[in-house]
Amino acid sequence: MKSKNSSEIETSATKKSALRENIEAIIVAVLIALFIRTFVVQAFKIPSGSMKQTLLIGDHILVNKFIYGVKVPFSDITVIPIKNPKRGDIIVFKFPEDPKKDFIKRVVGVSGDVVEVRNKQVYINNMLLNHDHGIHTDPHIIPGVFQPRDNFGPVTVPPDSLFVMGDNRDHSYDSRFWGFVDLKVVKGKAFIIYWSWDNGSFGVRWNRLGHLLK
Repeated sequence: MKSKNSSEIETSATKKSALRENIEAIIVAVLIALFIRTFVVQAFKIPSGSMKQTLLIGDHILVNKFIYGVKVPFSDITVIPIKNPKRGDIIVFKFPEDPKKDFIKRVVGVSGDVVEVRNKQVYINNMLLNHDHGIHTDPHIIPGVFQPRDNFGPVTVPPDSLFVMGDNRDHSYDSRFWGFVDLKVVKGKAFIIYWSWDNGSFGVRWNRLGHLLK
């Protein structure tokens, strides 16, 4: 027959065992979450209107970090390359002028491409780029001698580099102004909007949830 003290010891041991199991489960969950965030998928929030109408302020997106290759954690070193971004991809990358910031833009030119903007029209290798995504809200055309927004280039994209632009072409600070994106600072490809909040109306944009990005 077990004594009262024996029962108390067993109860205490059971509590410690349950606590240990809970702690181990939490640690495993955290490690899995860190693994997914580091190598597979990461969430980002859109803070500006440079990608309108594709992405709006308040959109929350998921970025595929695995699609272009596997990198050493907390570095820009790719150990298992898979493929490079292609024209039309929406990518997240470290901003060249401030690597602590993440930027999101659309790839317009890849290595070897000749990029030129003539009176707001984008040409790649002397061929007019399809403007399904790019929009213009300012009818004024600024000469290239004043700034490169509406008239730029031609320039050739260097090796291991990308030329990127925002879809909101008249209101995007992109490669026209600060140059090329090095492939090694690309974090991944944006592929879906999982949440969207409109601060103006203080409500959820339900029609944008689950929207796949093109």
